[in-house]
Amino acid sequence: MPRLVIAAPASGSGKTTVATGLMAAFAARGLAVSPHKVGPDYIDPGYHALATGRPGRNLDAYMCGTGLIAPLFAHGSAGCDLAVVEGVMGLFDGASGQGELASTAQVAKLLRAPVVLVVDASSQSRSVAALVHGFAAWDPGVRIGGVILNKVASDRHETLLRDALEESGLPVLGVLRRAAQVETPSRHLGLVPVAERRMDAVDAVAAMGERVRTGCDMDALLALARTAPPLAGEAWEPEPYTVSGRRPVVAVAGGAAFTFAYAEHAELLTAAGAEVVPFDPLHDEKLPEGTAGLVIGGGFPEVYAPELSANEPLRRAVTALAESGAPVAAECAGLLYLARELDGRPMCGVLDASARMSGRLTLGYREAVAVADSSLAAAGTRVRGHEFHRTVLEPGSGPVPAWGMHLPERRVEGFVRGGVHASYLHTHWAGAPGTARRFVERCGAVR
Repeated sequence: MPRLVIAAPASGSGKTTVATGLMAAFAARGLAVSPHKVGPDYIDPGYHALATGRPGRNLDAYMCGTGLIAPLFAHGSAGCDLAVVEGVMGLFDGASGQGELASTAQVAKLLRAPVVLVVDASSQSRSVAALVHGFAAWDPGVRIGGVILNKVASDRHETLLRDALEESGLPVLGVLRRAAQVETPSRHLGLVPVAERRMDAVDAVAAMGERVRTGCDMDALLALARTAPPLAGEAWEPEPYTVSGRRPVVAVAGGAAFTFAYAEHAELLTAAGAEVVPFDPLHDEKLPEGTAGLVIGGGFPEVYAPELSANEPLRRAVTALAESGAPVAAECAGLLYLARELDGRPMCGVLDASARMSGRLTLGYREAVAVADSSLAAAGTRVRGHEFHRTVLEPGSGPVPAWGMHLPERRVEGFVRGGVHASYLHTHWAGAPGTARRFVERCGAVR
């Protein structure tokens, strides 16, 4: 599988623009492009999917383990002509205090993929050579195959940069001018997701593709991708499980308010015997017919609190399902939706808790152990996950917590109540064997 990893010295250098633009430009050539993102990011893969017409997939060595990176990559890229992997943060930045773990560099090595370094050249000229040389020499196991210069001011600036980089031995594979930046609106957790601005996002992705096509040597980039050697081992596949009787219906929340989801979760639920049916809590006034279990992932309920609150018929349906003992898995946004209220607006009231926006960002990888038996995990099960939110939850009296956290500090978090498992912790079920099967088995027991 020809493949490229798009990395940068630091966040804000233009990785998303270049990676998404490359995906769109190669797809416009008629290539089947497989899109991937290093780390736990949910938003960038939405733009990748728009550029390629395929699900954006994450490669997270912390949550899934290093041994699953190549198999998950092979699973996602099956049948494609080319894979483009967008990195995270700076090339060598990973899980805090754990060396290279979960860094773009580690994933590039696990995939044996050449790296294209995107450099923000807006405030430098000859110094760019020292920067690129340092990154290329830092880890001999990382093969940087070329550079794309971003935010270049003029023809004169480009000449100075190219002359400096001649001494580095690394080719300049593209030059993107400062005046041609593509606007991608952001807010408190990063870019605005595709689902919330679909038509504008289509135009933005098309503009990224055109900008990259005209500013980069597409043939040289494709030739570099084709230098990646074969990967050993088998592709990951969700383990099939035969269920007796009717396949239980698992309703999965989607739409603009609940956009955070890993593609593998639906695949795992289906393989475990469920019939996965999406629904949109902003518009659907009832759960899918025959719902025996409910999955509510992450997203932005704080942005859509008035609309979610106004959909009282669905809130009542969710509450009734939870009160029946049916399995409900809620992550982050789902946790807020199940609370009594969010920023003063009534939510489902499944949990005795009040949620509100705060000015503090909670972000980072976590190690956790299940405190109690639940629809997702047996007590004592250890997982790795990720937190990413700007809300706080004020619980009522005596909740049974979902997780005991070990990093970065010891604390308990979340709720287990009947069949409900609700928590701020995002997990990747490919890295938590048995989660989907346990959930579907509990759904199968619902009458």
